[in-house]
Amino acid sequence: MKLVVAITGSSGSVYAKVLLDRLLQLESQWEKVGVVLSDNAILNWELELGTPDFSGYQAKFDFYAKNDFYAPFASGSAKYGTMLVCPCSMGTLARIATGVSNDLVTRAADVIIKERRRLILVTRDTPLSLIHINNMKTVTEAGGIICPASPSFYSKPEGLEAIAATVVDRVLDLSGFELSSYRWGS
Repeated sequence: MKLVVAITGSSGSVYAKVLLDRLLQLESQWEKVGVVLSDNAILNWELELGTPDFSGYQAKFDFYAKNDFYAPFASGSAKYGTMLVCPCSMGTLARIATGVSNDLVTRAADVIIKERRRLILVTRDTPLSLIHINNMKTVTEAGGIICPASPSFYSKPEGLEAIAATVVDRVLDLSGFELSSYRWGS
């Protein structure tokens, strides 16, 4: 499996961190992971997590600059099958919904949609305006999946990362990964 992880400027860097950590644990299930961060994602990561350091991830994942249109997943011929935008800002959602490919995140999403591959947007903002809802509708009609960062609590998660993991594990399930996580009724 080759996948793209885009981290955008919405609050919720913990979701992205837990996603990258989980992907490291699932290394046997993927061939390549390309990562691209928006400028605001980098700012939020430092603000919310206390460090701008991605070196622990750069050894395993391929990082690309936000305007690197030579990244392999900027073209459908590279056959990246899944793209996760986590967290997904409403601005990124709007650009994806309207087909504005002005950076690598939106270009990659455009490619994933046109190739009929799996696009999962982990939206985090609240409340939602009708514009946001209509953009979600547009992406859904184009084949994307909107997976709001709405944690579950029936597993009684302890701590911020465990709460975030309830969302991330759902996203990984939707992506086709085999993982051990809390299952209702199990």
